[in-house]
Amino acid sequence: MFEQVLAEVEGQCRAERVPMLGPDKAKLLASCVEKAKPSLIVECGTAIGYSGLWILRVLKNLGSGRLITVEIEKANAERARANFESAGVADLVDSRIGDAAEVLKTIQEPVDFLFLDNNKDGYYACFRAIESQLTNPATIVADNVGRADQMADYLEHVRTNYDSETHWFESRRRPGRRDGMEVSIYRY
Repeated sequence: MFEQVLAEVEGQCRAERVPMLGPDKAKLLASCVEKAKPSLIVECGTAIGYSGLWILRVLKNLGSGRLITVEIEKANAERARANFESAGVADLVDSRIGDAAEVLKTIQEPVDFLFLDNNKDGYYACFRAIESQLTNPATIVADNVGRADQMADYLEHVRTNYDSETHWFESRRRPGRRDGMEVSIYRY
């Protein structure tokens, strides 16, 4: 059932042009989650739940961990919740609606893993909002770093202060274009 729901959500994203990671970047995200074995993941930018499903599959296989996911669009958040329910992983996720930087300020638990995939110019604000809750170490994955001009403050900060690595991917929709994901290990 899970794989069927994931395939349906991917198809909906493609048909409706809902932004999503796509399978190549989703596999990198999943491998980062597997490696980190986090107790708590925070995701900024749920959309209709595609990346959340990839994260939740790993957590279910690990037998531990949970996800707090934040989406600003109420309709998208509701669709994501329904998708998590259909996939049988709703018990592992806490879906919240609102501006990610503001919602993150309300989280009072240790966060082992942060996934940034919301408004690109908001990455640094989200990082700063949750920084005091990040564990030592914590894994941070940021999508769409091919648009570095939109998140220059965030990228400069993580690349200067933490072990960071950019992973590049060829665009399936736009041949010849590349996009990337930045994986950083936060330490204090």
